[in-house]
Formats: sequence, structure tokens, C-alpha cells
Amino acid sequence: MPLPKPLIALAALLSTAGVAAAAPLIVTVTDIEARGGTFYVGVQTEAQFMQDAGVAGETIEAPEAGAKTFTFDLPEGTYAVSVWHDFNGNGTFDTSADGRPVDGWGAINGEKLRAAPEFGQVSIALPAGGASAAVKTFYPQ
Repeated sequence: MPLPKPLIALAALLSTAGVAAAAPLIVTVTDIEARGGTFYVGVQTEAQFMQDAGVAGETIEAPEAGAKTFTFDLPEGTYAVSVWHDFNGNGTFDTSADGRPVDGWGAINGEKLRAAPEFGQVSIALPAGGASAAVKTFYPQ
């Protein structure tokens, strides 16, 4: 016999007891260009930084131009936030012969970067009350 819906909800609530409380990380991404392809937003711990894995993320197919806000509920901690616009749709983060990004990209403090980022340069502390971050998207000329 299936459990009544209120008991299912209670069981779900109890099963999460003891799990770290989530705090909202609100990320506003600006300067998105409507170039087709796939737009990725990734949130990573230091252990995941510059890897394929992430603790949270979202994708948008053929994004519209402008800005978009994303909210991720995460445990307290420090996280890097980055974006990648794979507008040619090849599934690879393309770079030029000298290592400069050819795809759209962005990170916290991206405007200050002059080389490959270090975790501390592109991360934000997320306290129990939550935090907000802004990420500007950069495109090749």
C-alpha cells in the first residue's frame, strides 16, 4: 500500500535532517551575446576547480542577449563561478595558438585576469546568509 502524500513529505524532510543547510548563491551574468550554441554556468569547489566536475551549474541553449540571474542553493563554503559560451557548438573550450579564449567566457573578477586563473582569484565565500556574485561575459573580437 503506498504511503499518503503527507507521510512521503515528512519522510523526505526527515531524510535530509543532519544535511548541511543550504545558502543561496545568486549569480548575475552580464553581457551575454545571442550567438547560438550552448551557454554554461558552473560552480566549483577548490578540489573541482578547472576540472570537468562541479557542485552546481546550469546550461542555456541559444541564449538571448543581455543578462541572466541564477540561484544555486549550496552548503557554506568557497566556490569559483565561471561561464563558457560554446557558440560554435563543438563541445570544446577553444583557444587561439597563443592560449587566448576563442569562445565566450567569464569568471568572478574576470576583468582582472591576465593569465589562467587561480581559485582564489575567481572565487567567493558563501556564508550561511548567502552571497551574490557578478560575472561579465567576454567574447573574442
